[in-house]
Amino acid sequence: MKTAAALRRDAARIWRAALLAVDPETFVRDTVRLRGEALRIGRERLDLRAFGGIWILGAGKGAAPMARAVERILGGRIAGGLVVTPYGHALPLGRLEILEAGHPLPDAASRRAAARMAACARERVGAEDLVFCLLSGGASALLASPAGGITLRDKLECTRLLMNAGADIHELNALRKHLSEIKGGRLARMLQPARVVTLALSDVVGDDPGTIASGPLSPDPTTFGDCVGILRRYRLMGKVPPPVVRRLERGAAGAVAETPKPGDPVFARCRWVLVGRNGAACAAAARRARGLGYRTAVITSRLEGDTGEAARFHMSIAEEIARERRPLGRPGCILSGGETTVRVTGGGKGGRNQEFVLRSVAALARMPVPALVASVGTDGTDGPTDAAGAVADNDTLARSRRLGGDFLAAALRDNDSHAFFRRLDDLVLTGPTRTNVGDLHIVLVG
Repeated sequence: MKTAAALRRDAARIWRAALLAVDPETFVRDTVRLRGEALRIGRERLDLRAFGGIWILGAGKGAAPMARAVERILGGRIAGGLVVTPYGHALPLGRLEILEAGHPLPDAASRRAAARMAACARERVGAEDLVFCLLSGGASALLASPAGGITLRDKLECTRLLMNAGADIHELNALRKHLSEIKGGRLARMLQPARVVTLALSDVVGDDPGTIASGPLSPDPTTFGDCVGILRRYRLMGKVPPPVVRRLERGAAGAVAETPKPGDPVFARCRWVLVGRNGAACAAAARRARGLGYRTAVITSRLEGDTGEAARFHMSIAEEIARERRPLGRPGCILSGGETTVRVTGGGKGGRNQEFVLRSVAALARMPVPALVASVGTDGTDGPTDAAGAVADNDTLARSRRLGGDFLAAALRDNDSHAFFRRLDDLVLTGPTRTNVGDLHIVLVG
């Protein structure tokens, strides 16, 4: 039987293996190869002699290492470009300018970055040029370009209300696209008729091109009418800023131009290539777990839905392993990836990974054998906190009670997972990882 200390050591090893497997620079080098003037991007071959200049535009948590990889491949062939990444995520680049901006909340630097990128697309990129667009999670906040009549504060308040109501990433992005001048395929419109290749690192379940970074280079199947429906569904029409409601209602009535849809000729010279996803992290974690002696199963890399329900489901499997030795024998490891949703009802601080672990604490205390849960964001940031996630085991509940009162109940009531795990010294702190393929949940049963 694995001890509690062994489970903690093993969980860290499994997490590190997953993170190493989703390095954006490696993903790009594996996808883009140059031989002479022949550039291979996956299965496609481009003759670089057919293009006037090569430009690089990028945004996201993984944009800096992606850009460094492209620079090393193309070198002096690059005419120029711009990369935007969160504060603390920049890397030295040779031929490209790199800017830092706000995330998860956009700021004035996000607006300036979006304006600079739009200006480059409209004024510097020529019709005969080739453009590489490097996108990863976080780009939506980093490129803030509110539509006419909408302020950045309006967009932030709308996003905050939707997130607290439990809206998922698809619903959030539908609104973001229709309140933006650059998202929802509008950057592709600015770049036409240049040839555009998007290399994307996916942090969303299903790897939908229109959802990653709010789809600045992808067709948008959502409409202004859909956005009005989302606000009504969450009973937010009377709560979001009035300029947001006016724009969406005018758009639904046909008075504001829609985002470009599937089949629009603006995308005729655009190609989208997925270079990395959550499945790679789950696969690497599984290989490491098996190497450490665990009977291992990846139950899904597409986990969505309520965070509390997801945690309860994982704990039910863990208890089945502990008591019945099924569907796996012991020691057992179950893994999943994806992005769950927290419905915020309290005023505390945390993120979906910390909340996932918090909602597993009581079940862990009932386990008849050593057991552990770790949930971490591959980007190193969980919600508006300094943590990537958290870890808990059988003893976490007892340790929390020694802090006085019912600390767990208070944290659950207030959505205050960060304070709970900070006081127990059980936060997972990685700093910027410069990658982002969503979350990884690790459950170990000794």
